[in-house]
Amino acid sequence: MVTIAHISDPHVGSPYFVPNLMNRVIVELNELEPDAVICSGDLTNEGYRQEYKNWVAYAQRIVAPTYTVPGNHDARNVGYLHFEELIGARQWSVDVKGVRIVGDDSSEPDVNEGQIGRERYEWIREQFAEPADLKVFVLHHHLLPIPGTGRERSTVMDAGDLLEELIVAGVNIVLSGHKHVPYVWRLENLYVANAGTVSSLRLRGYTKPCYNVLEFEGDEVKITRKYPFGGGSVLAHFALSSGEQFYREVEPPVQQQRAPAARQGE
Repeated sequence: MVTIAHISDPHVGSPYFVPNLMNRVIVELNELEPDAVICSGDLTNEGYRQEYKNWVAYAQRIVAPTYTVPGNHDARNVGYLHFEELIGARQWSVDVKGVRIVGDDSSEPDVNEGQIGRERYEWIREQFAEPADLKVFVLHHHLLPIPGTGRERSTVMDAGDLLEELIVAGVNIVLSGHKHVPYVWRLENLYVANAGTVSSLRLRGYTKPCYNVLEFEGDEVKITRKYPFGGGSVLAHFALSSGEQFYREVEPPVQQQRAPAARQGE
């Protein structure tokens, strides 16, 4: 089995960042012993160097190999320069026990919107050209609108072209963040798995801080949402070769998850 933990949007430096949540998630990740930890951006709140250094202090305590792409908050105030110095390359590809994982930077300096850009499509095709048991692409911005996140904005500006490139390249899973709401979409045989915020209270509706765990064994993939300090649920479970979908969680809109309390006397 290959196990990949997916965390996103810790927002170190934000007034909504909760150190206790991040500390707990690190403990859980080290107990899980995944083959890799993927972080899909927004490590910081404003891209300042001290925020990056604070994030590095947390990330260095994660035992598993960690691979990271920047988010729109990380690109603020020329923060991508600190990312390159303190974190690493903004685009990369790795092989983890037969799984090819490719990460790319979708952020643009000082704007919330993002894009990959056609000049990088050939590089992406090259990274996925060789056979792999599972192909995973990582970026920060969401490729498809996420339910329960309000009026749609700031998706990847070249989402249509990028989706076509990924499907043609045989990519099985896309990991993203940005919206702070966990959700999984299926488009043809591509699964797009969005993670919630792992350690902040920048929450929409009744969502909670969480992270995702991807398990790949034989022909099957299971994506599970985990809450710090316990609990969680399966978001999707499917077979690669047949395309059979054993389960996909379909949630009501976030703002409708909890009915308002009845007033006394009604």
